[in-house]
Amino acid sequence: MRAVLTRVRSASVSIDGQVVGQIGRGFLILLGVGPNDTEKECRYLAEKALGLRIFTDKNDKMNLGLDAVGGQVLVVSQFTLYGNCRKGRRPSFTDAAGPELGNELYEKFLSCCAGLGYPPEHGQFGADMQVSSVNDGPVTLILDTDQLMDTPRRS
Repeated sequence: MRAVLTRVRSASVSIDGQVVGQIGRGFLILLGVGPNDTEKECRYLAEKALGLRIFTDKNDKMNLGLDAVGGQVLVVSQFTLYGNCRKGRRPSFTDAAGPELGNELYEKFLSCCAGLGYPPEHGQFGADMQVSSVNDGPVTLILDTDQLMDTPRRS
């Protein structure tokens, strides 16, 4: 499972010109699901992402988490995070999970965020969405459970 997490001052996602999710200060999380991902990766990634302390304190050090700043979370599904650009000019997306698993684990990730005390605003899986954000810093991190988790992954 992969996520691009951006610290934002505000962010929103729209479908057909209608805002379906919107936050103030917090995290915009673009979430991609791989074919071997499970609920275990969802829980791990939600805990890791929402536990990051990347807001600045009074000494201008990244020391504060979402809870300390009253932050919010916006999650947008993004299968293109598994795009393979090694060959040619058109990315291949065969490394992404299929739609059924992708949607199931996207919904599970949303549920994990809510269970951790941050009910997320969100887009709609598979929809053509427009995402807007005012990046703060900017601070953007890439989280990949294949690189972060201590336990070996199955093939």
